[in-house]
Amino acid sequence: MANSYSKIYIHLILVVKNRASFIQKAWKEELFKYITGIVQNKGHKLVAIGGVADHIHILIGLNVNEKISDLVKAIKNATNGWINDRNLTSSKFYWQQGYGAFSHSHGNLDTVAKYVLKQEEHHRKKTFKEEYKNLLKEFEVEYKEEYLFEFLDEG
Repeated sequence: MANSYSKIYIHLILVVKNRASFIQKAWKEELFKYITGIVQNKGHKLVAIGGVADHIHILIGLNVNEKISDLVKAIKNATNGWINDRNLTSSKFYWQQGYGAFSHSHGNLDTVAKYVLKQEEHHRKKTFKEEYKNLLKEFEVEYKEEYLFEFLDEG
């Protein structure tokens, strides 16, 4: 009997909803460890996680038995509760609706992982809006401006 084999890498991007509820440097690493647990408990492989105050990037080896949307929903729901139960922000914490999901090849994995891990450095030069639009263009994703995230780096 033949087996099924796969190796699919997905780069997820989640964006904070409320300007008053940014991810704080003081607890960001603990949040990343919590997210790592969620990802691993659902059978995915966490390759890299990084981010800044208003968004995070998660690079995973996908468990093909779970939909990406289900994983994102689980991460968002669990982390909303984790942050809010600990009163880590000045107002209720929520993620924006939607997310980014981009596939990467195994040969490109090291480059993408380094990019994910160096978000603080990367955003000294480029806004999140610029970054996200560049990804959409690079991956040839058609989009409508009015349906993009509410970019927190705008006025």
